[in-house]
This record gives sequence, C-alpha cells and structure tokens, in this order.
Amino acid sequence: MTDKAQAGHSTAQISDNRISTAMVLAAGMGTRMRPLTDTRPKPLVEVYGRPLIDHVLGRVADAGIPQAVVNLHHHADMLEAHLKARGGPPQIVLSDERGQLLETGGGVRKALPLLGPDPFLAINSDTIWIEGMRPNLVRLMEHFDPERMDALLLLASAAHSIGYDGMGDFQMDKLGRLTRRAERTVVPFVYAGAAILKPELFEGTPDGAFSLNRIFDKAAEAERLFGLRLDGIWMHVGTPDAIALAEEAIQRSSD
Repeated sequence: MTDKAQAGHSTAQISDNRISTAMVLAAGMGTRMRPLTDTRPKPLVEVYGRPLIDHVLGRVADAGIPQAVVNLHHHADMLEAHLKARGGPPQIVLSDERGQLLETGGGVRKALPLLGPDPFLAINSDTIWIEGMRPNLVRLMEHFDPERMDALLLLASAAHSIGYDGMGDFQMDKLGRLTRRAERTVVPFVYAGAAILKPELFEGTPDGAFSLNRIFDKAAEAERLFGLRLDGIWMHVGTPDAIALAEEAIQRSSD
C-alpha cells in the first residue's frame, strides 16, 4: 500500500488511549449508491481496490483500537462472510439488525452492551479520507476531554472536500464548541463520519430507529458538543459517480 489513504499502518504511537472499542455503522441500505447496492451492502463497494469497510477497519487498527462492533442489516450475510474472512485486527464483534433497520442512533443504542461503559469511537463504514501529517483517529482520541466533552466530532471542510456539495453541518467557535447550521445559511464544516461519544448520551433514547443527530443535538444543548478539523482530505463517496473522484484523489496523493 503506497497511497496516503492506506498508508501509516502500525505506525501510531498512542500514549494515553482511552478508547478501546469502535462502533462501525454498516447497516444502512445505501440507497444513493444504487445500482451497486442492489447486489451488495454499501460497505463492500470498492474504492481504489478495497471495500470501503476495509479502509475504515484499517483506520481503526492503525489507531490502536483493539475491538470493533459492526452492525449488519442490508445484505447482512454477505457482509458477515467478508468480515469473518478478513480477520483482524481489530477483533470484530457483530451486532445483528437483520430484523429491523435502526438507523445510526438506534444501531448504536442496540449495541451499547457490546460497547461497554466507556467512551467509544462511532465511525461510518463508508467514510474515507486521505491522511495529513498524523492519523486523524489518533488526533481525535488525543483531543477528547471527557471533563468538557460528551461528544467530539471529526469535521471536514465543506468547501474543500471531494464529492461534497452541501451547505455544511456545523459552525465551530474558537474553543472547538459546535453549533448547528441555521436554516438557509452556509457553514464551514461537515461531519466526516467519525466521533467519540459517551454512552451516557443514549440515556432516555427510544427503542427503535433514530439518527445520531439526536445525540449530537443533545450534547450541543448542554454545550458539550465539540469538533476537531480533519487533517487531510475527506471524500464523500455517496453515489457511484463519486467513486471515480475519490480514486482520482487517492491516486494524486500517491504520485
């Protein structure tokens, strides 16, 4: 592996790793990625010769996180077989959602007994980026301060990310505290699909399906939602057309 998007394996040096478990969100239907997701789960769509979920699990392993809980729903048997064949690190534990799609927040809530009582990393199985000087998940763990934060989100530049053309998600103040984008406004930062969360945020949440946005808003209301800007280039691979853009960016970074 020569490109920066895959480089850096086994190089992370973490002096105070408080995160021992990652929740890899892999149960979505991948509707916008059709027709590719008619025959496979979106995490198994390949970018630059590797399934998206392998890019993500590689990041988790590089960060020194020993265990990943992966939830399953769409084409669950196919994804389960891939994960069993892949092996570790990290060690994989499955959270089965075959019976009901629970969205991001509901999926995490169901998996809480597997995640344990400590803060954990929640990461989308289709998020991909080109690293900067230091691994971003290591930076995220180093910046997480449980005394001040209930959630720390990895944020990308809305204006300079590959394949993203939205209006952004968050405004960030000089202390790193986040507020939501107001209606009909444009803000600098978009959620890059990785966050450190305290399990206490899920207290009082309902059974069934709900979005992680509900959790982010709860932390924001308590002024305990913070962000860290991604160092590198984030790639939004939401549609089949976006795959080529991501692969071109990765190739440029390896030249």
